[in-house]
Amino acid sequence: MRSNNPVLNRLDETGRVEARVLGSRDVEPMTVDDVVVRTVGLLLVTGATAAVSWAVIPDAVWLGAALAGSALASIALVLVISLRRITNPVPIVGYAILQGLLLGVASRTFEQVYPGIVVQAVAGTFGVFLGMAALYRARVIRATPRLARLVIGTLLGIAVLSVVNLVSYLISGRPGLAVYSVSGEVGWLPYAFSVVAIIAGAFSFILDFDLVERSVRDGRARRYAWLSAFGLLTGLVFLYWQLLRLLSYLRR
Repeated sequence: MRSNNPVLNRLDETGRVEARVLGSRDVEPMTVDDVVVRTVGLLLVTGATAAVSWAVIPDAVWLGAALAGSALASIALVLVISLRRITNPVPIVGYAILQGLLLGVASRTFEQVYPGIVVQAVAGTFGVFLGMAALYRARVIRATPRLARLVIGTLLGIAVLSVVNLVSYLISGRPGLAVYSVSGEVGWLPYAFSVVAIIAGAFSFILDFDLVERSVRDGRARRYAWLSAFGLLTGLVFLYWQLLRLLSYLRR
C-alpha cells in the first residue's frame, strides 16, 4: 500500500529497507505518540506564526509578491524534504513557519471580506481530520488498494489541473477551475472542483494513518516521526485552503 501523500510515500519506500538494517541495532523505534506530539508541535508553530503575521504584517502594495514568494518557498521546501527524505526537524519547522506566514496574511484578507470564515474553515479542517481518524480507528473505512488508486489518481489530477488552471489564469485572466480573488461571481465548475478536492483530501488521511501505523509496526527509526508529522501537516494545510476557498464561494 502506498500513500497518496508524496512525503509519506517516500517514507514508505525508504523506511522499509532501513527498518530491516536497523533491526539488529540499538535504535529507538518510532511510536504513534511520537507522530502525534510532533504533529501537534508543528501545528502550534504554524498557528502561532499565522497569528503573528495576521497582527503584524500590514497591507501593502508588495503584499501580493510576498505571498507568492512564501508560497513558492513552501513548495520548494515540500519538494526538498520529500525527495531527499529529510528527517531533520529544522527544515520541517521552517516549512511550518512559512506556511504560517502565508496562512495568516491570506486568512486575514478573507476574514475582512467574510467575517467568521476563518473559524469555520479551521473548525471544518479539524472536524474532517478527526472524523476520518475516528472512521479509520473503528475500521469503518479501510486503506484498500482500490481506495489508494482512486485517491492517488484524483489528487494527481487535481495537482495537474491546478497548475494548468493557474497558468491559464495568468495568461487570460479567466479563473476557470478556481477563483483566486476573494470576491466576484463563481460558476458551478469551481464549486465542483473544490468539493472533489476536499473529498480527496479527506480520504487521503486514511492512507496516511495506515502508513504511519505500518511504520510503527515495522519498527522504523524514531526520526521518521518528524517526516510523518510533516506529511500530515501538508495534508491539513491543503484541506484548510480548499475549505476556505469553498466557504468564500458559498458566501458570495
